[in-house]
Amino acid sequence: MFEFAALDLPPIQAKISKKGNKYFIFDVLRRKNVVLTPEEWVRQHWIHYLADIKRYPKSLMQIEGGMQLNKLLKRSDLVVYNNHGNKILLAEFKAPHVKITQKVFEQISNYNSIQKAPVLLVSNGLKHIYSKIDFEKKSYNFLSELPNYELMTEIGNNS
Repeated sequence: MFEFAALDLPPIQAKISKKGNKYFIFDVLRRKNVVLTPEEWVRQHWIHYLADIKRYPKSLMQIEGGMQLNKLLKRSDLVVYNNHGNKILLAEFKAPHVKITQKVFEQISNYNSIQKAPVLLVSNGLKHIYSKIDFEKKSYNFLSELPNYELMTEIGNNS
């Protein structure tokens, strides 16, 4: 049985169902039930947090956008756009038991070499890391908090 880990995010009103021995959660972005894994549990909490608390429009969020990295097809966990179609946030989610390490940060950095989002989010639901990318200086600054959508739109337009 899937154990629903308590996360360091506000609780959500999740629509959870069971078919056979698998649990499913309704994904509000894809508008369908998806297999409920620990990583998906984290992703769904973040989608609700971004939409309900930080006011990111759901219509500008894309789950598992495909990209090619070193001839391999990879999928980003979540990409958020501004209303001009510019990427403003790239997120990588891990299951709560997965530690957020340098290797995880390198993974999202590699994805971002393709995606070019000005802000990165890495989270296992318990620990969250936010960083703003300076593409000109090829550096990043860690943020103490993820900006709300209005501020992110300004960041996206200035990148």
